[in-house]
Amino acid sequence: MNTEAILNLLMKRIHSTIVATIGNDGHPQVRAIDIMLIESGKPIFLTARGKAFYDQLISQKFVALSGVKEGCSISLRGKVRKAEPNLLEKIFEQNPYMQTIYPPSARSALTVFELYEGQGEYFDLNSRPIYRQSFTIGGAEKNKLQYTVTSACSGCGLCLEICPQHCIEWNGKKARIQPEHCLHCGLCFERCPQQAVVRTNESE
Repeated sequence: MNTEAILNLLMKRIHSTIVATIGNDGHPQVRAIDIMLIESGKPIFLTARGKAFYDQLISQKFVALSGVKEGCSISLRGKVRKAEPNLLEKIFEQNPYMQTIYPPSARSALTVFELYEGQGEYFDLNSRPIYRQSFTIGGAEKNKLQYTVTSACSGCGLCLEICPQHCIEWNGKKARIQPEHCLHCGLCFERCPQQAVVRTNESE
């Protein structure tokens, strides 16, 4: 699935996400935020200037968000900034429920933000094996964290047996983990008698 399709899923199918920042006490703080639009590959949301969330966005310029619906989840973390104010009208046109929350007389309190650069991950728990896909927006570096099998593999087959998604295959020389189906549970890493499974940021 391409990034555009994933972002549209985030806006249309999931819509409501949990967004995390750091509170004034130094601890994580979360709240529910709706993704109102996708503009030029950037998720768009809004908040009122009177909220602590607004102050955190302005000072920290970074958020992490996650949304789940019907077995599909999308997570995204990255940089935020104020978006074009004229998007506010489009937000209310495409999200009519907002009109009952903020009538015209109160909309001047709102500021539109965009998540313009970041790393994300799409999960589909409905398929078997599960499907996962990393993606980026705004030119961010892709997160390459995954489990791989090194040349120390002896071919014992233990990892193939214990993998809950059966996403490890034998290529005739060593086992290979299919990253698009891996849960990152770490069982193969823990059980490998040759310590041939490694957690790495680069595929081998």
